[in-house]
Amino acid sequence: MASQEHLDKMQLRQNYRNLWHTDLMGTIKVDAPYCCLAFWCGPCVSYLLRKRALYNDMSRYVCCAGYMPCSGRCGESRCPEVCLATEVFLCFGNSVASTRFMLQDEFNIQTTKCDNCIIGFMFCLQQIACIFSIVAMIVGSEEIQEASQLLSCLADMVYCTVCACMQTQHKIEMDKRDGMFGPQPVMAVPPVQQMSRIDQPIPPSVGYAPQTYGQPYGQPYGYPPQPHQGYPVAGYPPSNYPPPAYPPSGYGYPNYLSQHLDSKSHKNNC
Repeated sequence: MASQEHLDKMQLRQNYRNLWHTDLMGTIKVDAPYCCLAFWCGPCVSYLLRKRALYNDMSRYVCCAGYMPCSGRCGESRCPEVCLATEVFLCFGNSVASTRFMLQDEFNIQTTKCDNCIIGFMFCLQQIACIFSIVAMIVGSEEIQEASQLLSCLADMVYCTVCACMQTQHKIEMDKRDGMFGPQPVMAVPPVQQMSRIDQPIPPSVGYAPQTYGQPYGQPYGYPPQPHQGYPVAGYPPSNYPPPAYPPSGYGYPNYLSQHLDSKSHKNNC
């Protein structure tokens, strides 16, 4: 029952409206130097990005951003800097993913289908390389062993490249959050991290107005409220209702006939 409830909540998270400022394919073009830094110094960049995602308030730090069973049980409150350094070096992949989930939950951001395909390809390639390594160890064939080594090397390269692009994507998003691309939005610091983000409903977008796909943040979502289209409209009938009597005096048919007869009678008398 609990697992089904968790699955339902995960399904609801697919309804996020906002988009990343740039997709994974465009990160190298937008900020190539930082992408290279993230490729060669991934753990250091992950440390800086997590601290920045916490608004430099390490008292709010929780291991793996509260997404793992070990979160809150590693003495984070006593020495958050040491715990974060341990996380980014020993659990580098989880540290990158946790920062990503934090930003997505905080700003109501969805991942595009292209980004999902890239991340899925990275995971599939790692699994295939692992399977080939196990088969090569069991069979003992040199050809399979060489193929497994090539696949492992390729999987590691793809993994490092995708993680670097993801971290650059996170950095660009926080640049946008901090107003480096234009006027800084009115924002409030998000609440303290919880132990399990999956137990929370869909969070509102913080600092970003809801939007339609492809629009920059801050644009209104949908159409403005329309005035009431029913009948009668506001202000109807007019204040001088009912209208004056019809026909007006002097112009109606009975008055005209009376005047004509009086004039004819006067002429005959003359």
